[in-house]
Amino acid sequence: MKVCGFTIVRNAVKFGYPVVESIKSVLPLCDHFVVAVGDSDDITLQLIQSIDPSKITVIETVWDQTLRQGGRVLAVETNKAFDAISEEFDWCFYIQADEVVHEKDYPAIRAAMLQWKNNASVEGLLFKYYHFWGTFDYIGVNRQWYRQEIRIVRNDKHIRSFRDAQGFRKNDRKLKVKQIDAHIYHYGWVRPPDIIKSKISNFNSLYYEGEHLERKLRAAESFDYSEINAVEKFSESHPEVMKILISNLDWHVDIDPFKAKCSLKDRILSAFEKTFKYRLFEYKNYTIIK
Repeated sequence: MKVCGFTIVRNAVKFGYPVVESIKSVLPLCDHFVVAVGDSDDITLQLIQSIDPSKITVIETVWDQTLRQGGRVLAVETNKAFDAISEEFDWCFYIQADEVVHEKDYPAIRAAMLQWKNNASVEGLLFKYYHFWGTFDYIGVNRQWYRQEIRIVRNDKHIRSFRDAQGFRKNDRKLKVKQIDAHIYHYGWVRPPDIIKSKISNFNSLYYEGEHLERKLRAAESFDYSEINAVEKFSESHPEVMKILISNLDWHVDIDPFKAKCSLKDRILSAFEKTFKYRLFEYKNYTIIK
């Protein structure tokens, strides 16, 4: 079995992406890794080139920021990285620049790839998620956060990154996937307050333009971590590669998990989910094979 990882990144230093930790967390599971580095205003290219030149192929790209509908440029860039993976690989492990894999999940991930390698009906593997909020101590638990997503796909170039690169489709249909007992640790909302505001503004520019973009930019300026919907304390361990970033955290965020701002509808739906262990009206960009 041969595995190739892939990701995209642009302005990682400027916007505080833990991309080095992200890539390093997946490298032990991969025989090779492809990184599509977009045209950046910082030293992102040099940073990626310094990680492991013997195992990482870097392709330099230019982002077409006119592809704003649904953040389509992110999927276009992801497909560039995916298409650079040669046919010798069986599985392709996609990781976003603010996502990290915990070493404790390596055995389960390897086992799943081996188990389903020769079963062509399994087109991808589905991971569970932890979405961190504000600091490394809290995770978002309200319905705005997706609970699962595909992060390993077959090396089949009919598979394409979907919409804004959250998931994948094949010939415009949902992938048939197996759910595995492993998590993606998503740190996209753990950055200094000034950097997160810049990141939000930049991200919105990939989706919107004109007056709509102006409204989004004004909203980003008033962003406050304390204005939360629902979070809970995270009591488990973080991936080892995150150890230095966690120890170097140098900002303070006031988070009170008992002051969640939820609508009546969200409270009712959340109560139903907790009682019956099922999320009503959940968006699922995949078909789980039982």
